[in-house]
Amino acid sequence: MTTRFAFILFALIAAFFVLDTYVLNLNAGVFLGKKILNLMNWIAIWR
Repeated sequence: MTTRFAFILFALIAAFFVLDTYVLNLNAGVFLGKKILNLMNWIAIWR
């Protein structure tokens, strides 16, 4: 992955979250946060 591609990808992801917060109101950040916590709990079982 080149640096230019990484910056573009970061900008697109950041733009999505800004758009979601101010326009779409999908609460994508909350949804992803819950899913990440569920994943962390599922992984902790296998320790």
